[in-house]
Amino acid sequence: MPKTQLNVRVDEATAEAARQRAMQRGMSVNRYIEELVKQDAGEVGRTFVEAAADFMKQYESVFAEEFGPECKGTR
Repeated sequence: MPKTQLNVRVDEATAEAARQRAMQRGMSVNRYIEELVKQDAGEVGRTFVEAAADFMKQYESVFAEEFGPECKGTR
């Protein structure tokens, strides 16, 4: 996916917090902010739920064998 540049202005305390958090996570400030926006927009959660649904579908027979056919994902 092509990248686009955004310019934002924040106070120095916010900028320093972003630098520190990014460094603690071993990523650039750009990447850190990108991840925050994605989380806020729900992409990360949506991706997780889709992956979990795919996993459950793929291993449905294993779960049914282990826990019985009445175990269909919700209780």
